[in-house]
Order: sequence, then structure tokens, then C-alpha cells
Amino acid sequence: MAKLSIRAALMAGAAVAGLGAGAAQAQEEKLTIWTIAYTSDAQVQALMNAATGFEETHPGVDVEIVQRGIDEHKTALRVAAGASTGPDIYMSWAGLGLGGEYVAAGLSADISKYYEQYGWADRLSAPSLAFASQFGEGMHGIPFRFSGEAIYYNKTLFEEAGIESEPQTYDELVAAAQKLADAGIPAFTFGGTVNWHLMRLMDNLLETECGAETHDALMAMELNWAETACATDAFSEMQMWAQNYILSPFMGIDQAQSFNLYVAGRAAMMLEGDWLVNQLNEVTDIADYDVFPFPTGTDRLYGFAEYFYISTKTDDPDLAAEFFDFFTSDDYQEQVKGTFGAISVNMNVDLDADALPIEQQWYDIFANAKGTFVNGDQAFPLDVTTEYFRVINDVASGNMEPSEAAGEMQTFINNRG
Repeated sequence: MAKLSIRAALMAGAAVAGLGAGAAQAQEEKLTIWTIAYTSDAQVQALMNAATGFEETHPGVDVEIVQRGIDEHKTALRVAAGASTGPDIYMSWAGLGLGGEYVAAGLSADISKYYEQYGWADRLSAPSLAFASQFGEGMHGIPFRFSGEAIYYNKTLFEEAGIESEPQTYDELVAAAQKLADAGIPAFTFGGTVNWHLMRLMDNLLETECGAETHDALMAMELNWAETACATDAFSEMQMWAQNYILSPFMGIDQAQSFNLYVAGRAAMMLEGDWLVNQLNEVTDIADYDVFPFPTGTDRLYGFAEYFYISTKTDDPDLAAEFFDFFTSDDYQEQVKGTFGAISVNMNVDLDADALPIEQQWYDIFANAKGTFVNGDQAFPLDVTTEYFRVINDVASGNMEPSEAAGEMQTFINNRG
């Protein structure tokens, strides 16, 4: 766990300076924010700058940002939901399966009055706001990023395999994977120890095999998985990719290791979000890479939103709301544009004229999308997500036949009660 307390050094000095300094320190109001440990230095710096900027405009406020690994962060939030204390603000992915878990557990405060007070709905993009009102009553959380996910590819490896253009259809993607295999190059790298990484491929296969309407109905648990043939077809495709075109042994590595293998040229493609632009740009020559949407045939953008939520454990929700307003403001979003993703959630912020070509490519992907579909772990409630992970992993690792997978999903859904 890493802690980024902007005033940590000053506070440490005050602690040894005597009772007077201690009394002054006690008067400070702390705003504690829990979030994940971002791997991009630019994103970490953006969080620190937000804390500093907010402190400068709010004398006497100490912003403490606590960063944890993804699984540690989720665990800490589950503990906080049942405890008497917790953060003032916490980050989570939006949707029923992730952010919704903490809404249901009573950790998230309804912030409808702040939406009205600050006019956030007029500032923030409609796709990013879609998750705030999906819990029946009230508004929960505010988006600070909306991320698209697509296929990054190593242009040199594509050239070595004789692939002359980006695949425009799913069949062309499979054909490109075979060309890569013939050249001795694995098509994709995934980290199997983190369930959500391989899930991205399954989500896109369901969109490809089932189409938008049926895919959405499956994720909403409105259709019977076992009786929907395209679900079994999608699991069959997952098995095909795992057996033939994914760098192995993928079940024994995590996402960070997968990224390192990708940068080392061990595989040609990654299915990642627009945030990968910054990560690649920090460690390699970004000009060697490009990106294209997964060719599902529906033209919907695959992606998800990340939200800040006001915790019900806070003593000062008004101050937390002021931080939200600061973070999503035109001025601050202009400062950090391109840091958390290709497109700001603030509709008043555009790309710079000198943006990287791959950033412009992402801008075009967003602009050309005909709707969106979200990650499975945001579409499903938590318990169904866990089963979805298990079934995907078993199919990919060869422990379950695709013909059994849809039935396993439906059996679990039926038994939820």
C-alpha cells in the first residue's frame, strides 16, 4: 500500500516542533481518498497535483490519497462498508458488478443534491454519466474517466507476419492471428491470474457472436444462457484463441507481466484501454504501436467508467463534493487531459493540436462508435461476475468444454434465489 500525503513532510516536521505546532496540526481537516495504485507515473502525478491544487484553494485542508493494488483496494472497501470508519472519497469502477457492490452495501452516499448544485450533468459526457443513476433511486458517484478498450498492435510484428492492414472483421482478425502464428509470433498476451484481463476477450467474443441486443440481454440475465446458442459459440471461440493464439502459459502470469512481455515483443497484440498510450509512451517508442477496435461487427465501443464516490463514513460530504467539482472542472481537466484516457469526461475539453497520432486514433474510435458495451464485471452483480470468471478460466485452460460453459452460467444464475 502506498500513501501520497501532500503535506506528509510538513506534518512530520510539525510533530517534532513542539506543542504549538501540534495544536495547529490538529486544526487541519483531512480529506482521505482511497484509490487504486495506478501504474502510470503521469496518472499518479495528476492525483498529487489535484490534491495540491485543492489544498491551495482550501486552506486548512489536508488531502491524503491512499493507493492500493486492485484486489487490496476492493478488500479495503468491503471492510469499510461494515465498519464505523472509512474514507471520505473512494474510487471504484462503475456498474452493478463493481461500484454497485458498495452502493448495495451502504458505503456510497446519494449525491443527487450536489449534481443539482454544481450542474455536473451539463459538464460531463452522457456515456460517462450513465452509471450514476442505475441504482433505482438517487445519484451515486461522479465519473472522472471513461475508458475505451481496443486492440493495440506492434507494427513491426504485423509487418514480419505479412499483415498489411488492420483487421476490419472478426474473420480478418482470426486470419491475422494465423499469419502471426505461421511466423512464430503469438497473437495476444493476457494475464490469467487477474480474472478481468482474459474476461475482456470473452466480452468481445460474446458481442461478436451474439450481436448487441442479445449480448446485452445475456448480461442482464434476461435470456437463458444455456438456450442461447451464440453464448456457446462464444465460449468455443474463447477455447480456440486460448489453444492457438495466446502467449502461453498465460494462466500463470498477471496483467503487469503480460504488459512487460508485450513491450518485449513476445506477442503482437494486447486488448487494453486507452490508458495504455501513457504506459507505452513511458517505456518504449510509442510510434511502433497502433490501435484498432475489436471487430465485433456491431461498431459499439467496448469500455467502462471509473468513478469517485462520496463515502457514507465521511464527516464532511460537502467538502468531498467540492473536491469532485474541482477534479472535473474545465481548468483541471484541461491540465490533465490525455492522462487518464484519450477523451476527458468533461465535454468542454478537446485534444491538443500536437496530440500523438495514436491519441488522435483513439479520439476517432470514440467519435465513430455507435453505442457502448461494458466489461462483464461491471454488467453483472459481484456473485455472477465471480462465476463468469471461473467459467472463462476453465474453458481457456481446457478444464471445461465450451458446450458445458453456458449451462454452468445459467445454473448459477438460476440458483441465486
